[in-house]
Amino acid sequence: MPLVSCENLSFSYDGKPAVEDVTFSISSGEYICIIGENGSGKSTLIKGLLQIHPPSGGILHLEDCLKGGIGYLPQQKTSLKHLPASVLEITLSGCLNHMGLRPFYGRKEKQQAMENLERMGMAHLHRHCFRELSGGQQQRVLLARALCAAKHLLILDEPVASLDPVAAKEFYEQIQRLHKELGMAVLMVSHDMENALSYGEKILHLDTKQLFFGTTEAYLATETGQRFLERGQRI
Repeated sequence: MPLVSCENLSFSYDGKPAVEDVTFSISSGEYICIIGENGSGKSTLIKGLLQIHPPSGGILHLEDCLKGGIGYLPQQKTSLKHLPASVLEITLSGCLNHMGLRPFYGRKEKQQAMENLERMGMAHLHRHCFRELSGGQQQRVLLARALCAAKHLLILDEPVASLDPVAAKEFYEQIQRLHKELGMAVLMVSHDMENALSYGEKILHLDTKQLFFGTTEAYLATETGQRFLERGQRI
C-alpha cells in the first residue's frame, strides 16, 4: 500500500485555487520529483501533504507510519541562515515530534542526531554555530535535522536553490545515497530539470493542474516533457 495517496486533490490559497485535481501516490523507496513553472502550485501541494494547508477538495490519505515521521527540508529562508544555535541543537530539533511531552532531549535523541550529522559529514562541526557555516554546510545540517524526523519519507522543497553548482551536485549525490542506503522515499520539488530527470524515478508535472505523473522515461516520451525540457535548457 502507498505511503501517500492522493485522488483529485485540490488546495486553495488566499481563497483562490492553487492546485486542482491532482492524483498520484508515493510508495516506499520511490524517488519522485515535482516540476513546474513558478506559481504552478508545487509548494502549495507540499504544504498540503504535510497537512499545513487543509485540502479544498479530493482525498488525501497518509499511512499511519507517517504520523510524526515525515522529514521536511523547506526552501531556505534568510532567517534560517542566521539562527544563533549550534549545529547539534538545530539537528536535535528534528526529534521533537517523537518526544511527546518530554521537555528535554535524552541519550537516544542525541545519538540519533550525531548519527545523522555523521551521515552528512558534519559531525565534527556539531559544536559550531549554525549561522557561521557555508550555505552548503547549512543545507547538510538541515537535512540531518529532517532525517531525525523521518522514518519513511523525505520531502524536499527546492533544496539546492541557494547553492553553487558544486555544492548542489554534492547535495544531490547525498540524497541519492540516503535514498539507496536507507530505502527512504523521496519527494523533491525542483526547478533543476537536468538533475530532476537524472535522479527522479517518477515525475509529477504541475501547472496548477496535473500535466503528468509517471516514470521519467515515459515523461521524456511525451510532448509536454520534451517541450518543458527544451525550455529549461534555454533558460
